[in-house]
Amino acid sequence: MLRGIDVSAYQSATYDTDGLSFVFIKATEGRSYVNPRLSAQTAHAREAGLVTGFYHFLWPGNLTAQAEYFVKHAPEKAGDILAVDWERTGDGTHATNAEKDSFIRKVKALRPNNRVILYANRDFWLNVDTTSYAGDGLWIADYVTAAKPRIKAKWRFHQYTSDPIDKDVADFADKTALKKWATSA
Repeated sequence: MLRGIDVSAYQSATYDTDGLSFVFIKATEGRSYVNPRLSAQTAHAREAGLVTGFYHFLWPGNLTAQAEYFVKHAPEKAGDILAVDWERTGDGTHATNAEKDSFIRKVKALRPNNRVILYANRDFWLNVDTTSYAGDGLWIADYVTAAKPRIKAKWRFHQYTSDPIDKDVADFADKTALKKWATSA
């Protein structure tokens, strides 16, 4: 399994990249938030030679506007992976299944040369999701042994802990295989 992390404005722009093959960086949320460390965190990932992904924290409503906002702010480079972070918002709401699916499809239409995946925690995947639509792949959060999420669906990435940071593994034979998958959107 390949090792990676995901970062947001809560982490340093010079996070530790030792032993990592990939990183996901929070880019945007809703229609008004951009990670203030996005540029610096992206430059750090690229300098380290990591496969780089960007995610958008999805809010209910205005899916087209959110998708356009995300692709406007997420760096655009062949081989980058785009992800929708689908979970409860701070006020306890969440985008519907139809909104989640629509957002993924809209981002894919706006960025047809990038892989677009779904990030969801195990509870959402098992108890909220009704469509099983994850775009080009599923990134599942389940805080158990790395690479052993408690789901039956095929997954590409597994976030297995948030202590001390969000750590992930990817289900690819090696970094070359991950790069090939990411660039063959």
